[in-house]
Amino acid sequence: MIDNSQRVAAKVVGFLYLFTNATAIFAFSVRGKLIVARHAAQTATNIVGSERLFRMAIAAELITVVGVLVLVWGLYVILRPVDKNVVWLAAFFRLGENFVLAFATLLELATLALVKGAASPGTFATPSLELVNTAVRVYGDTFNIGFVFLGFGSAVFSYLWWKSRYIPRLLAGWGVFASLIMALMSLAIIVLPALAKLG
Repeated sequence: MIDNSQRVAAKVVGFLYLFTNATAIFAFSVRGKLIVARHAAQTATNIVGSERLFRMAIAAELITVVGVLVLVWGLYVILRPVDKNVVWLAAFFRLGENFVLAFATLLELATLALVKGAASPGTFATPSLELVNTAVRVYGDTFNIGFVFLGFGSAVFSYLWWKSRYIPRLLAGWGVFASLIMALMSLAIIVLPALAKLG
């Protein structure tokens, strides 16, 4: 039986899946335009020239994290009757993901502090540029760590969807498969960083 709290949570989850995807896509697209891999001087120029936009992207990432935390609560409410123990495992994986991704925004703020340390990006000393490159690289690695937790958490939630029969089992099974691929690819990129260049 599905009770009223599950129905309310399902509406919240449906909205937040769309909303958090939109805020995450905005943040990713801004970062993709401003951050140039292995080109710290160009990255510094871009960020200084578009500081407000860069800060908006950071804010969007934090809004995404907050939204996903509420989404995880909703998934917990919906799927708790299916298996009280397994739903905790899924929730803990997703909480781990969001703690890591919230920390990643600190690396963006550190990058901003580094590039604003000089009046002009052209006046940066080589050590400063190397620190910018390092901060950008570690930021990317942090996202891979977060995606490991995301993949495993999403796989467990998808298993619960499959077990519940609330949604078509084919869809839930695909969720398990795709989520495990995400987690395993993120682990593979951590072990073999060259794989990231293939994407």
